[in-house]
Amino acid sequence: MRSITLRWLGRVKYGEAHALQQKLLDQRVRGEVGDTVLLLEHDPVITLGRGAKMDHVLADEGLRARLGVELHETGRGGDVTYHGPGQLVAYPILDLKPDRCDVRKYVRDLAEVMIGLAGDFGIAAGVVPNDPKLIGVWVDTDATSTWAEGAHGPSIAKLGAIGVRLSRWVTMHGFAFNVSTALSGFELIVPCGIRDHAVTSLTALGINAPSVEEMAQRTASHFARVFGALVTIKSG
Repeated sequence: MRSITLRWLGRVKYGEAHALQQKLLDQRVRGEVGDTVLLLEHDPVITLGRGAKMDHVLADEGLRARLGVELHETGRGGDVTYHGPGQLVAYPILDLKPDRCDVRKYVRDLAEVMIGLAGDFGIAAGVVPNDPKLIGVWVDTDATSTWAEGAHGPSIAKLGAIGVRLSRWVTMHGFAFNVSTALSGFELIVPCGIRDHAVTSLTALGINAPSVEEMAQRTASHFARVFGALVTIKSG
């Protein structure tokens, strides 16, 4: 059975978390550490994926400085996204060898973890298949208790984003799940390059959301279920 250690780090600046990811990835490739998932929340930051378009960053440098929002380029897939307090960020550093070497399956597995988190609060979330622009986890804001995969309309909103990078089948980056995130942060960008659908959070959906730390603890059962793993949790 696969073993995964979840590490709750609290509030971490993006640059520090990225450096830690890279260090752990290098160590995991060399077999010096086991599978690890970093769980944290970020100070306000806009991140640019490999496919990012700068015109999707709506806030200029002056506005970002006034609001205290950093800007970072990353090596993950995807376009532009926003991270901030109230958002659970998960950075799995997992070696997918020998039996999980399938990028699409891995992305779907991350989605399943977030779908499970939403389900803990009675929110039916899901993915939008066969549309590469709509990667992530979505809810129908007109009917939050049901999700019909394959059928979606203008009322869907993104609850969780996914962006990954792999090196020698070891993963980096991961997902961001909106717990109580201030959605005004997403007004600084065109989230993931999507103009037609909104971003939402558990709080915006009417849920009395717990702390991000509690949500991090809740991921343990979902990572165990989705990855068939023995999961342990530690702080720091």
